Amino acid sequence: MASFYEIPLLPVPQSFTIALGGKDYRLTMQYRDGWMLDIGAADGGMLVAGIPLVTGVDLLGQYRHLGFEGGLWLINAISSDDPPTYENLGIESKLYWKAG
Repeated sequence: MASFYEIPLLPVPQSFTIALGGKDYRLTMQYRDGWMLDIGAADGGMLVAGIPLVTGVDLLGQYRHLGFEGGLWLINAISSDDPPTYENLGIESKLYWKAG
């Protein structure tokens, strides 16, 4: 059975290092007319820039060739189809890691 793990977020631009699938990554969330995610290696090298935070898809699905060993899913608890607003990221709109 697959497990989902919540990645704690705040409704502010942020950058932090996190272990996902046994590897350390640097995640950066920025608001540019919508929330965007940049993923870098923990040592600072950029892997993917400008992933829009949208619901209903694996945000890493098109980047499997980069070696991600799981997926990222954004889930909005209030309205499943709505993207996160500036104010509700990490509150109503939550980001989850799914291994495998």
